[in-house]
Amino acid sequence: MASKDWILDPQEIDTTQVVADLEAIRRYNRQRDAMEQLTAIVYDDPERNICIGYRDTSPEEFWVAGHMPGMPLMPGVMMCEAAAQVCSFHACRHDLLGGEVVVGLGGLNNVRFRETVLPGDRLTIVTQIIKLRRGRMVVSRFQEFVDTRLVCEGEIRAIPLPVEELRDNC
Repeated sequence: MASKDWILDPQEIDTTQVVADLEAIRRYNRQRDAMEQLTAIVYDDPERNICIGYRDTSPEEFWVAGHMPGMPLMPGVMMCEAAAQVCSFHACRHDLLGGEVVVGLGGLNNVRFRETVLPGDRLTIVTQIIKLRRGRMVVSRFQEFVDTRLVCEGEIRAIPLPVEELRDNC
């Protein structure tokens, strides 16, 4: 991918400057246990609507034994979920959808898996909001890297879920 297409040049991403650790991420994202796909947020720019997080993978991931036996690959759906969680963190932290919301995945477009992610890799996720309708949706493009290799890219549509209705049915 040409550098002009990057949200941010992956060579310039500093994952040592943690903006939000797991506990801070949990204030905004409701996923827990095996569904938590972020280790840290390392960049969060509300003016440019760019947010970067990462996920450290390990041999203990729930998907290692079954996806695929003898050749463990991080499932593409988990890569997309990680991008959705970075987008959700940014949208909630900066109140982009308005009020108390749980952000849900509303759709994916133009997703491409370029390379594999293996146990032990650090998956760096870069998101940038490209469309916002307060109270209705956020559309964000994303790019994911292992080191500086592009492994996945696409667009995510995030939508506010009905918090009260979900509470009543749980």
